[in-house]
Amino acid sequence: MTATTPRPTFEQSGPRLPVVESIRVDRVHPRARIAGSVRATLAIILSLISLIPVFWIVLTAFKTPTDVTAIPPKLIFEPSLTGFVSLLSDMRLLSQAEQEERSQQPDLSWVDQIALQIGRAINGPSQYARQLGNSVIIAGTSTLLSVVLGLLSAYAFSRFNIPAKGDLLFFILSTRMLPPVVVTIPIFLMYRSIGLHDTHFGLIMLYTVFNLSFSVWLLKGFIDEIPREYEEAALVDGYTRLQTFFRIVIPQARTGIAATTVFCLIFAWNEYAFALMLTTQNARTAPPSIPSILGSGGIEWNTIAAGALLFLIPVVIVTFALRQHLLRGVTFGAVRK
Repeated sequence: MTATTPRPTFEQSGPRLPVVESIRVDRVHPRARIAGSVRATLAIILSLISLIPVFWIVLTAFKTPTDVTAIPPKLIFEPSLTGFVSLLSDMRLLSQAEQEERSQQPDLSWVDQIALQIGRAINGPSQYARQLGNSVIIAGTSTLLSVVLGLLSAYAFSRFNIPAKGDLLFFILSTRMLPPVVVTIPIFLMYRSIGLHDTHFGLIMLYTVFNLSFSVWLLKGFIDEIPREYEEAALVDGYTRLQTFFRIVIPQARTGIAATTVFCLIFAWNEYAFALMLTTQNARTAPPSIPSILGSGGIEWNTIAAGALLFLIPVVIVTFALRQHLLRGVTFGAVRK
């Protein structure tokens, strides 16, 4: 019986060699790094310049009438809510004797005290709060209808063979070719005849029609990106067309839906011409009412700035909440995830 000699292992045959892992080093050319820094710096500078009007509106909204008209302009001042109180309240001027009499009253609220600082008394709430509420109702409802109807229409144009599809899409787009001012007078005459003048429903329907063309074209681009194989596989598994639409198409198109919502809301929220010509009192929105804040004896810039700031906040909140979807919305679905 012969003894077998064990085969030498790696450790026995010699010292262990160090294992060198490959390390990937991405080398960036110095010129490319400098160019990127320059572009970033220019973008920051341009962003700050574009935000100067917003910054000045915020400052003006918290100034007193004396600080607003100060020369040179004050950047450091004691903040005041005079502009907001004047915006949201219906006031009357007080004589010198009335001011002295009211100043002796111990039970004045903080709102009355702010009004007394500018020589006024509060009679009741102003119309601006109701007009801002009208903007929320009209813009929100029209945006919802535009997105829902646009999504259904875009899905039909994207997935089904519709006769004269190109002509219909061009006809839908043609509704946005004319500026609103051109069609304001005919719509005003029509609305007055059928009783839709100065109504919420009239503005909601008009904003929905104007936003629908944009909604259809934008959402069609996103739905075209969704592979048909997803829906075909779902149909083979027993899903109905409606179930496929809700469980496959809508989740895949959520980025386009969010971007479309933002753009439609911005148009309906900022629209001025229709709101000025087609409303008077009941359905008047905030944009036409802000320029009408003039005050007595001069323009109350702090009140106008307060109105602009309150009008700006809701749409900024919605835009920031959906900001991650806006880049693909601007590129009409051309950028893929």
